[in-house]
Amino acid sequence: MIALAVLTLVILSALLAPFYAHDIAHTNPFTSNLNGTTLVGGHQVPILQPNTQGLGLGVTPIGPTWDLHHYFLGADNQGRDVFARLLYGGRNSLFIGSTSALLCCAVAAVLGMLAGYFGGVIDWVLSRIFDIVWAFPVYLLAISLSVVLLTSGLNLGPLHIGPGSLWLPIFIIAAVYVPYVARPIRGLTMSLREREFIQAAISSGASDWRILTREVLPNTMPSVIVFFPLMVAFNMLTESALSFLSIGVQPPAASWGTIINDGLGLLYTRPWVALAPGVMIVITAVSLNILGDGARDAFDPKAKLRGSV
Repeated sequence: MIALAVLTLVILSALLAPFYAHDIAHTNPFTSNLNGTTLVGGHQVPILQPNTQGLGLGVTPIGPTWDLHHYFLGADNQGRDVFARLLYGGRNSLFIGSTSALLCCAVAAVLGMLAGYFGGVIDWVLSRIFDIVWAFPVYLLAISLSVVLLTSGLNLGPLHIGPGSLWLPIFIIAAVYVPYVARPIRGLTMSLREREFIQAAISSGASDWRILTREVLPNTMPSVIVFFPLMVAFNMLTESALSFLSIGVQPPAASWGTIINDGLGLLYTRPWVALAPGVMIVITAVSLNILGDGARDAFDPKAKLRGSV
């Protein structure tokens, strides 16, 4: 419940990003503000201040003011409000993570049930596809697909996804994680197929479609539900890694990974630019993992008992 409360707070904060940027901070986190000023301690100061280290060349962004109305976490090297970008970045990271997890779990559940229920050639073909996809390191496969599709986008018949669309990383991340969910669902379906109630349904002449939707699906849904928060965490981390490498979310949009990339050159002078999104990734991922463990205990109380023996 604590993890659920923390996750809810993170989601609400991200949803309130436009309200904070427009009505509280009065800033546009997507445009450069190289010559702007802000109020600190009752005095107007430049957002990009002259560098006082070394030869004194260049400028350094203003650091955290801890004032919600004026650059709470400071600015990045383009003079943009880091806290406002953090909230907007959370919207994209959570949207990509949850949407790709939903798509991944839906496709994996269907393919896993088909492979486990019908067996034979269908099972062999799908299992070999799972093995081929899972043979590649997840991040390497995601990076390869992103690099290829960033130039031309994704074209699937009438469906066209542009290179800068958020749906591109969603489809890429969902595709690379399908075997991770589909293989356990396949094994669960194979065990269910031998149960008495499935054999009774087959003996009564029920169609395969009816058995899959009325008997198999309800018994596999608890496992899919348990997988969902875990996949949101995995997919969010993968999106952050791709965005950090500039092959995920594309400018002017922001995500926690892109903000970490923006702060990479400011680690020694303005570390909060990179630390803040990193802390948010950790908090959100830990909350999702704890929530997944709680869902597993709720749907399978015997697992908790077995773990305590």
